[in-house]
Amino acid sequence: MAAENKNVIVKTGRRKCSIAVAKVSSGKGRVFVNGKTLRGYFGNRPSLEMTIFRPLVLTDNQDKLDINVKALGGGVSAQADAIKHAISRALLAMNEEYKPVLKQEGLLTRDARIKERKKYGRKRARKRFQFSKR
Repeated sequence: MAAENKNVIVKTGRRKCSIAVAKVSSGKGRVFVNGKTLRGYFGNRPSLEMTIFRPLVLTDNQDKLDINVKALGGGVSAQADAIKHAISRALLAMNEEYKPVLKQEGLLTRDARIKERKKYGRKRARKRFQFSKR
């Protein structure tokens, strides 16, 4: 088992409240998210699939790597972006030559936009209660 883990790279990606831990190893291009296939976890949503495979397509590694991801928190779109971030970081750890390509596409930058906190006296962060003049 120790020999199996030598070429496995583990990296974390984040987006909003989502966290994804990706284990990337050489293989046949299989992607598993929380123990399910990509289609089984996200359903038939090609846009999310394209988001996740973007770093692999740019570096031409679609059929060369197996990826096992544990994703938690947030919604499915944020989880897909977190997975994309984790895969990008793992690819960079594998080969430094991918850095210009991934950086140019903005795949190595953590998207720090998070939900704004609710304020007191308001319904949400900025929404106000209905104003009645009379």
